[in-house]
Amino acid sequence: MGKVRISSFSISADGYGAGPNQSLQNPLGVGGTQLHNWAFPTQTIQQNLFGDGGGKTNLDDDFAARGFRGVGAWIMGRNMFGPVRGPWPDDAWKGWWGDTPPYHVPVFVLTHHARPPLEMDGGTTFHFVTGGIHDALSRARDAADGNDIRIGGGVSVVRQYFQADLVDEVHFAVAPMLLGSGEHVFSGLDLTALGFEVIEHAATDAAMHLVFAKANRAP
Repeated sequence: MGKVRISSFSISADGYGAGPNQSLQNPLGVGGTQLHNWAFPTQTIQQNLFGDGGGKTNLDDDFAARGFRGVGAWIMGRNMFGPVRGPWPDDAWKGWWGDTPPYHVPVFVLTHHARPPLEMDGGTTFHFVTGGIHDALSRARDAADGNDIRIGGGVSVVRQYFQADLVDEVHFAVAPMLLGSGEHVFSGLDLTALGFEVIEHAATDAAMHLVFAKANRAP
């Protein structure tokens, strides 16, 4: 059975995964987009998000590439999928990523409002799950067929899976900046009590990469 992991999750040095005042213009909150400055220039993100053949092949790119490797299904929150709130007015919104999203596997979107599956180009199908985090994980495990399941975010989803003790491994990319407010990843979480330890760390000019894993869980 594959791991449940959080990969390439960007946070500020003071622990925020999104800035304040999230909106359509600032989906990651004020200042939140800067958390991902380590990732945007990498070859992995340029190819997966923008279809560009360029980009840097460096240590940041190594971590970004690892985040996609071996993933058989994704889980994300509705806020990561799009800015629409409440009941779906129609099926017009199909995500931030255009006709060919970067996932290429089934994606399970947590929501309180049902919607038919959305099949996109490139192998991505969005499934909208109203049964909560355990139901989404069960469906993702079936779809992943033994491969890893990646929890995509946002902060609320990450925290829910941590609190339910369902995460096996996490890679945080800590940006060298402060946000001061917004959505804090670690508030109320005791990662040592959950059994995590740091198994890898590496720094670049753009981020400190920290990998945590369960000390008592078999790889």
